[in-house]
Amino acid sequence: MFVFKQGLKNQDYLHHLYSIFNEYSASAPKSTTSLPNPKTGKCYTSFIFYTYSLLCFNDIYNMFYISGKKVIPVNIFDLLTPIRRVGLAYWIADDGSWNKVNKYVTLCTDSFTLVEVQQLIEVLNTKFNLRCYKTKSGNNFRIIIPSYSIPTLRLRELLYSHIPPMMKYKIGL
Repeated sequence: MFVFKQGLKNQDYLHHLYSIFNEYSASAPKSTTSLPNPKTGKCYTSFIFYTYSLLCFNDIYNMFYISGKKVIPVNIFDLLTPIRRVGLAYWIADDGSWNKVNKYVTLCTDSFTLVEVQQLIEVLNTKFNLRCYKTKSGNNFRIIIPSYSIPTLRLRELLYSHIPPMMKYKIGL
């Protein structure tokens, strides 16, 4: 079973994901409100839906999770390619953020080891010619897709027709 959850701001994106997975889901997205945040005291509204637990999802899960821990598959170099650029588009849509001031994309890779982050950087730089680098975030690392990799001939052109329209802001559009 996969769980898809997005905050109120990205409700349209969650409905987009549901349109892809609705045949594998028992019900449409529902809103949910969190308990008060311990630091801010605020409650947050999210939208969530679940897929069925299906054997066809097991191979995907087993590639990306070992003993319940999220990992980078050893064959990521084969999985993430310019021909399969939709994978990069959805990765940015899910885990990316746009820095308006410095005009770069940050990929939140906090749950991965340094070795895994370096492996992802190698794939992005080699397969997509992006010149990415890592930056420290607390005890973890994140990937930066720098401003000189964003212009039309690189990231934007590569992903424009693949990233969901409501998430194009994550590549500065």
